[in-house]
Amino acid sequence: MLKSMTGFGRCENATDEYKISVEMKAVNHRYLDLSIKMPKKFNYFEAAIRTLLKKYIQRGKVDIFINYEDYTEGNLCLKYNRALAAEYMEHFKRMEEEFHIPNDIHVSTLARCPEVLTMEQTPDDEEHLWEILSSAMEEAAEKFVASREIEGEHLKHDLLGKLDYMTELVDFIEARSPQIISEYRTRLEEKVKELLNGTAVDEGRIASEVVIYADKICVDEETVRLRSHIENTKRDLLSGESVGRKLDFIAQEMNREANTILSKSNDLELSDKAIALKTEIEKVREQIQNIE
Repeated sequence: MLKSMTGFGRCENATDEYKISVEMKAVNHRYLDLSIKMPKKFNYFEAAIRTLLKKYIQRGKVDIFINYEDYTEGNLCLKYNRALAAEYMEHFKRMEEEFHIPNDIHVSTLARCPEVLTMEQTPDDEEHLWEILSSAMEEAAEKFVASREIEGEHLKHDLLGKLDYMTELVDFIEARSPQIISEYRTRLEEKVKELLNGTAVDEGRIASEVVIYADKICVDEETVRLRSHIENTKRDLLSGESVGRKLDFIAQEMNREANTILSKSNDLELSDKAIALKTEIEKVREQIQNIE
């Protein structure tokens, strides 16, 4: 299904131990640009997060916000440094002998010595934490993709309507072009007759001038290519694949053909339609910027 590059997705995954919320939003971008804002303790998972998201997203500037709450109690543990305590005791004994004072050290006194007893945080179970985080990431990504698909359908219908209108403009240009040549021949004959004042008109010369004029204003190749580009764009839109980058290139080609038609035109009606065609192509190109 066709997808827009703008989207939003959110998921909150809570257990007795943790609550992790993931929020994703995106805007247009030529390539995939992931910006991840998360707690430092999740930095270890960054590569895995990027790999997971690339399964869901091909293009766009995507901002990902990860919030984390820890409900665990007693995740601190007391560490006893036996070697350091023994060293303290050795020094206390030496002081007793050197200064001839009683060694009145008790356990409570030794425990208050720096670094003998320390509080340390229990390491997280990274595998379990990733299980919770990845589950939230996938659900947020699925909602994100769903929102892109809904917007993509709106874009598709809008673009198909614009492409149909472009086809009507090309139809008019193709129908009008022969009329311009015929009108030019009529005007040329009338002008020559007026100048010659009754003298016989050289039909061969008239025909030659008409051929030269027709060659200058001929837009057959341009309209054929335009029709092909329009049909290819319609087919790609209906394919449901990620075609944004390809369609952007086709839109540039369509604009080039419309410019050529306008440059060859010296007829007011045809020029108006060529300008309308350029305007519509620009609208199409702007909308294509929103397609993944």
